[in-house]
Amino acid sequence: MKKALELYLHIPFCIRKCEYCDFLSGPADERNRRTYLDALLRELAAVGPQAEDYEVTSVYIGGGTPSLLPGEWMEKLMAGVREGYCLAKDAEISMEANPGTLTKENLAGYRRAGINRLSLGCQSTDDAELKLLGRIHTWAQFQESFRMAREAGFINLNVDLMSGLPGQHLASWEESLETIARMEPEHISAYSLIIEEGTPFAEKTLELPDEEEERQMYERTGEILQSYGYQQYEISNYAKPGKECQHNLGYWTRREYLGFGVGSASLFQNQRFTNLRDRSAYAAFDGKVESIRRDLETLTVREQMEETMILGLRLIRGVSRSEFQKNFGVSVGEIYGPMLEKYSRMGLLQIKGDRIALTRAGISVSNPIMADFLLDE
Repeated sequence: MKKALELYLHIPFCIRKCEYCDFLSGPADERNRRTYLDALLRELAAVGPQAEDYEVTSVYIGGGTPSLLPGEWMEKLMAGVREGYCLAKDAEISMEANPGTLTKENLAGYRRAGINRLSLGCQSTDDAELKLLGRIHTWAQFQESFRMAREAGFINLNVDLMSGLPGQHLASWEESLETIARMEPEHISAYSLIIEEGTPFAEKTLELPDEEEERQMYERTGEILQSYGYQQYEISNYAKPGKECQHNLGYWTRREYLGFGVGSASLFQNQRFTNLRDRSAYAAFDGKVESIRRDLETLTVREQMEETMILGLRLIRGVSRSEFQKNFGVSVGEIYGPMLEKYSRMGLLQIKGDRIALTRAGISVSNPIMADFLLDE
């Protein structure tokens, strides 16, 4: 029986960088985009033989703005996946898309390519907030893109929303949530803005919501989306029943994945590694995989345990005690007993049957809790 594998394909192009964005992306002309796509196809072909014992259960095409690529280019890219890998018949194939870049013709091409899930980067339903973020689209353009995606036959849509924006208040956040929920996408990702070093936002003095208002925003997110039939299954993700993002679930449960393209990361055969970040150097890829690999690290048992807990606690269902025992030959209590007792006593962690999970109170302070699950060397 083949093992499950996920693929991530990075498309590092965008029309312009948003004010908050620290992703590996930027503008490029058509010639450079074509050159990059050819290198991506060469990498897919070169790595394929290493994955002969695997079945690909999900493909995620992220960026950047993958929807800048024409439909026929995406068909060519997915043909490369099918030629080199065993793609499951029911594989989830997701692609990120920015409102304002979609056309009916390209959407039809994405469907022919086999893409069955679109993730639309809305971020806000307020034009003033969108302008402040440096987004290239308006609220009206998002609505048009959403409508076109539905008309093209996409029955699995995610919408990204962002809270904690400069000048944003609880009422405007609630309005964005309710407006999107009424449109009934299958999935909503609701993230809090993080000011990253090296971004335009990091160089500005911003009027951000205070800690209490951010906490209220997070609480209201769960309450509002639950009232519209969405179930929270991860700290920042909500879905209609059965519509959880399978690709991201794989990340949080440490399913093996291979990343392709500049700067992409992989977890494969108990090793983590990334690709080089220089787009020009990547475009010259000659088929020798080792020439583009960077930061190769073989994970110790300790590191695997840490990842299991830190990633797994992002899920509302938490970590399986029996799976931990099966994977590592020891109980989670033997390794993490003091931490489990400490946070259970504080009401931040709960142990129910086979599962260890954060409580609602624990989710709001999840970062320091997760950091506590790093073991001493």
